Amino acid sequence: MSGCPEASLGQNGASVLSKVLVSFVRWFFRHLYTTWAWSYDGVAWIVTMGQWTTWLAVALERLPAGMILELGHGPGHLQETLSGATCTPFGIDSSRQMSQLAARRLRRCGSAQRLSRARVQRLPFPRCTFDTLVSTFPSEYIMESATLKEAFRVLKPEGVLVVVPTARITGRLFFDRLAAWVNRVARQADDPEAAWLTALRDQGFDPVLETIPMRRALVYRMTAKKKPSA
Repeated sequence: MSGCPEASLGQNGASVLSKVLVSFVRWFFRHLYTTWAWSYDGVAWIVTMGQWTTWLAVALERLPAGMILELGHGPGHLQETLSGATCTPFGIDSSRQMSQLAARRLRRCGSAQRLSRARVQRLPFPRCTFDTLVSTFPSEYIMESATLKEAFRVLKPEGVLVVVPTARITGRLFFDRLAAWVNRVARQADDPEAAWLTALRDQGFDPVLETIPMRRALVYRMTAKKKPSA
């Protein structure tokens, strides 16, 4: 009997520590988009074990020429890449700090800045403006009905919404496994839900979900075409 309280205390202590770590990681990731946006690139490299830019390239495989709007442009990596492609890129983000970082990046590379501070639930563009919308590793807002309604509104007939929602690190090295844990805690590695496809269909899209195997990760990509009859 005398050993039971100690065992219980050890279990309780581990549980409390786990909850504290989870809360801290989620709090930290929330601040990455605002207060600590300056550290975003470094943290992204660490928690993806250097695979960040490779994962972004997965989105580019489904982007045609034309008018493209990036939902949540972050520090501007995709904007910079798209500026050298056969398309006209635009970007929106609600974070003042991310807008500043993206503008600075585009100035350095001599690219046009077509950035707007806005929320995805209220896009400052007329209906049927864009051929493609793209979003890489967004927060939960991307599947909100208000977001999908706005996406549908600003897309041209048969336009496409491309979302790379999550990736799952599959490497077996210690730091791969540690990075995988951090991503799970921060809700950056959740497997896509069937409800996402249902939400897209309900808003007039024809979605396809792909799982793309990479050397040390699985990357998910959703491609949702606006139905011609809509």
